Amino acid sequence: MSPDLDIAMTAVRAAPVQVSWLGYFASTGLREMDAVLLGRDQMTAGSAAYFTETLVALDCCQFAYGPPDYAPEPVTPARLDPVFGCFNNLAKLNDEVLEAWCDILRALPASRLVLKWNGLHDTWVREILQRRFANHGVEPRRVEFRGPAPHRNMLEEYADIDVALDPFPFSGALTTCEALWMGVPVVTLAWHRPVSRQSAAILRAIGLDSLVAASPREYVALAVGLARDRERRTALRETLRGSMRRSAIGDGNAIARELEKAYRALHGHS
Repeated sequence: MSPDLDIAMTAVRAAPVQVSWLGYFASTGLREMDAVLLGRDQMTAGSAAYFTETLVALDCCQFAYGPPDYAPEPVTPARLDPVFGCFNNLAKLNDEVLEAWCDILRALPASRLVLKWNGLHDTWVREILQRRFANHGVEPRRVEFRGPAPHRNMLEEYADIDVALDPFPFSGALTTCEALWMGVPVVTLAWHRPVSRQSAAILRAIGLDSLVAASPREYVALAVGLARDRERRTALRETLRGSMRRSAIGDGNAIARELEKAYRALHGHS
């Protein structure tokens, strides 16, 4: 269904109760939309100010992840020098994100950064990004750009990554789950809006609150500290899949039950 048709159907109130949930991270701004469902960890005391709809909290993370059958097993890199990575949409890489990443690279002179996104097959896009990194004092040789690949191949490329860097304030969700499934820990910065807290909610659901930063400075410190702790990274590479399987992230039925409770309450049932 197209976005225009979605809006048109909402505007004529095609259902007695209309709720926004997964797939849209902000307010619709439509008075006909009654509520937005969010995981409780994505909400802060001021979250309601960003929505015209009523916010309804789910007592679990709102994301579940079902990995593809062809996902390869995690591989622990043999090299010593850490490699950071981000496979998120390039539109999320604002100046604050690049500044934090360059602080991380400067703190670890032997480290590198791998960026992967569809647009990186374009020479012009790569040149713009190289200039942006150079403006922050990072040499082009330390940043590797990778373009599109079949999904299985993309997952295999996480074998080259030691620490995934989540962009902010627009954090990842599927990219975060995929990195974690491939054994790569993700460092994130949880800000005020729910969209900035998606990765934080996922990490907290699997017991990795320690990788959630509250400020850009802490974000840099967490990434640098994790990159230096090879023993911890190796342990995470070996255990992250199990952590995801045992958590609500790996239990779609639990999230379905939470959604059913919310739908019934919104519709006026006991």
